[in-house]
Amino acid sequence: MNNTVNTKKILWVDDEIDLLKAHLKLLEQKGYFVETATNGEDAIDLVKEKSYDLVFLDEMMPGKGGLETLAEIKDIVPALPVVMVTKSEAESLMEDAIGGKITDYLVKPVNPSQILLACKKILDAKKIAGEYVSRDYAVEFQKITLSLMNPMAEQGWIDLYVKLTNWDVELDEHPGLGLHQTLIDQKRECNVEFGKFVDRNYRNWIERPDRPVPLSPDVMERFVLPQLNEKSSVFFFVIDCLRLDQWLTMEQMLGDYFTIEKDYYFSILPTATPYSRNAIFSGLFPLDLEKRFPEIWQAGDDDESSRNRHEHQLMEKLLERKNIQLKPEPKYVKILDAEFGRQVENNILSYAQGRLTAIVVNFIDMLAHGRSDSPLLKEIAPDEPAYRSLTQSWFQHSSLFSMLKTLSRQKQVKIVITTDHGSVRCLRGTKVIGDREASTNLRYKFGRNLKVEDKEAVFVKNPTDFKLPRGSVTTNYVIAKEDYYFVYPTDYHRYLNQYRDSFQHGGISMEEMILPVVTLRPR
Repeated sequence: MNNTVNTKKILWVDDEIDLLKAHLKLLEQKGYFVETATNGEDAIDLVKEKSYDLVFLDEMMPGKGGLETLAEIKDIVPALPVVMVTKSEAESLMEDAIGGKITDYLVKPVNPSQILLACKKILDAKKIAGEYVSRDYAVEFQKITLSLMNPMAEQGWIDLYVKLTNWDVELDEHPGLGLHQTLIDQKRECNVEFGKFVDRNYRNWIERPDRPVPLSPDVMERFVLPQLNEKSSVFFFVIDCLRLDQWLTMEQMLGDYFTIEKDYYFSILPTATPYSRNAIFSGLFPLDLEKRFPEIWQAGDDDESSRNRHEHQLMEKLLERKNIQLKPEPKYVKILDAEFGRQVENNILSYAQGRLTAIVVNFIDMLAHGRSDSPLLKEIAPDEPAYRSLTQSWFQHSSLFSMLKTLSRQKQVKIVITTDHGSVRCLRGTKVIGDREASTNLRYKFGRNLKVEDKEAVFVKNPTDFKLPRGSVTTNYVIAKEDYYFVYPTDYHRYLNQYRDSFQHGGISMEEMILPVVTLRPR
């Protein structure tokens, strides 16, 4: 027998085991180590004494039958995969397989190739899938590298980022392949070119009415307002600071409830809440907002939350400009804590009586900021795969998921989900010089006499060129590229270490700028 250290061990239980010699021989030839038992009692004793990777179990045996033996094996080793071999095609066996009591079942007579297939599917699936993933990523890696050598338009960058993000999520399932660092390095290379692309094209985008890709001020008009009609109730969820990879982990849980349609848009700069989310609800660029709502841009006010106090009114003004009158009036809700989230969850059907409800969910943004300040959160989510996993765990148990499941049962409901900006894992600090009045943000700053390395940031001498609030005549902006974050020269090394490996937003990266807009329709 081929009993090597790494061989998978199989226990085959059948009172007619002598008739299965061809099956056993094939498995041994393929490198599996097989032990046998002719009755349930012996099988249970073997499972108690030894460690097995898989059990083939005959259903009909004299003495202790297959189902009784199965129950005792599961009591001993609950996670041990068991394949039931049976003469029956009863529906109850199928249900047991689906319910997890048995991993699979085979109907007699079985041929050796069926047995081998079952072993590969149960014991070697991850290894085989990993080999295919490694091969496919090697091919994709070359394609992405070649694509960076040629000019790409806006849709090309969206397609590229979607590919990279899908690979991020795919590789989470195969951590042993050691490909994550390769992908991280490739994303960094892509972000270098993406930063150059944005720097070249951004001013053209914000001036063009026929933009090649929607920007933040276009989101409601392009994706939300067309959903409004007399018979429907539209819910517009804005999940603050949500990245595409985080959305993909959430989307996996929604497929049973909704048909899902995904579009993409680019966040305006800076990719920060006061600019991007106000732009979404108002349909205006920050410069226009400064003219119409000067109270939003109080001089020296650097508090993000205070600058987003007027979103409800901004949405109402947008509807007025579009000559859209809704009765009952549109609702606006901002969820800042779990307790209030549960209150909204309990009353979500009452909101479905209205025509338009906007709900802002702040948890992901709080998670990103909290990770910077909490050693515990940083230990729970030390890297991007763990950050995605934490997001998925939150969503699974969140009031947001419960709301969506409830709304999925309302056929007249239409749901649009998006975010105002993403975040990037900041790994490189860069020095910035400015006066005392400069803002404190890590990925963008505004103030007077700002100086920074050109290759690491975009310098905005005249804010009106980027349709940004002017503040005073001498106000400038600097916006970080790639994964850089700004640190002042004073106490430089302390703050360099404090904010390294934190998730930040406000700058220019694919993770912050290329954002999903998802339309959900109840199944």
